[in-house]
Amino acid sequence: MGRYVFKLPDVGEGTAEAELVAWHVKVGDAVEEDQPLADVMTEKATVEITSPVAGKVMELNGAPGEMSPIGSTLVVFEVEGAGEPAKTNGHGKSSGNGQEKAPPIAVAAPPPKAKEAQRPALHAVAAAPAVANRTEESDKPLASPAVRARARELGVELQFVPGTGPAARITHEDLDAFITGARAKGPSPGVARIARSGTEEVKVIGLRRKIAEKMQEAKRRIPHFAYVEEVDVTELEDLRKHLNETKTADQPRLTLLPFIIRALCEVLPRFPQINATFDDEAGIVTRHAAVHAGIATQTAGGLIVPVLRNAEAKDLWECAAEITRLAAAARDGKASRDELSGSTITITSLGPLGGLVTTPIINHPEVAIIGPNKIVERPIVRDGAIAVRKMMNVSSSYDHRVVDGYDAADFIQRVKAVLEHPALLFMGR
Repeated sequence: MGRYVFKLPDVGEGTAEAELVAWHVKVGDAVEEDQPLADVMTEKATVEITSPVAGKVMELNGAPGEMSPIGSTLVVFEVEGAGEPAKTNGHGKSSGNGQEKAPPIAVAAPPPKAKEAQRPALHAVAAAPAVANRTEESDKPLASPAVRARARELGVELQFVPGTGPAARITHEDLDAFITGARAKGPSPGVARIARSGTEEVKVIGLRRKIAEKMQEAKRRIPHFAYVEEVDVTELEDLRKHLNETKTADQPRLTLLPFIIRALCEVLPRFPQINATFDDEAGIVTRHAAVHAGIATQTAGGLIVPVLRNAEAKDLWECAAEITRLAAAARDGKASRDELSGSTITITSLGPLGGLVTTPIINHPEVAIIGPNKIVERPIVRDGAIAVRKMMNVSSSYDHRVVDGYDAADFIQRVKAVLEHPALLFMGR
């Protein structure tokens, strides 16, 4: 038997170090070549590190949340034979030179596990603070912090919820299914209500740490101001419904988002100071002709903002298709670095959970963010009579160093006019 030292590879972004997010193995595990070992996070995404060899894990270096320099020892394996060199290349594979051989270890290796399907050594995964795999001895349910928090709010004990995710991980869908089943059965007579106690400490690491840093930096550096206006979207919703009912099989279903993006593209040329980025250290505002729309997307690990590039050159259907593709890539952890950077204005929407008003935080270094709220039917006075209309508030925030309050109000009023008269979306004015 021999010893093999695997060092943290260069993840391809020129970074000097990476944050260890989660281990997928533990000391004593027998692993196969290309089996996932750990998740590490760079400035842009979480990357999965896979094993370059088959062997037994003898040593793991680093704890989730710690920063590890590129080239530092990550895992030490016990392998068949006398061991191999461990100089790593950019893909986490051994290049075959530069590592001293250790004395043979007189221990028989455990039988290897069935080899998983081949996969690349490094690939972007869901940018989320993953939870370490559950051991057979542990009774603690395996679930993400978001699932745990939601379960606490609902008063659900996770040990009673069957998990369908990897290693029996409990997902939001599992929680929904459990709640639906409990409601269908109705209250159980004679069952005592049990007081809950205890706390759970969740370390802020990985994507959640990046989100926290970015939000704190944005609020610290940018003097925000908000502007909210209500929009009558009755005609727009009628048009959307009609287009979805008459679309061809190869056309995507239209949500409200493509219409909002198209409205922004119609109006932004008149407000170049809003479709802009601000380098406050250099004192330079860059006004962009292209509309690269950031689409705030909720994933299992937190908020990610993939970018719909050159929205001004896309029609409704093309915008819808690209939004669907980008959202899926973000949720599956397959969005590329280029797809997660370079936005000039961001749109954030909570859909039916959007509430009446939000105060979104600007996606630095942009200077504006738009947040459509939920659509509700409300009685509105029109031409002296009360009518029930579909109303939606549009919330927005701006960098007051770059955008004046009057310009922000004028901008939203023009967006409102386009949304309330959707024919303007197709006139190409």
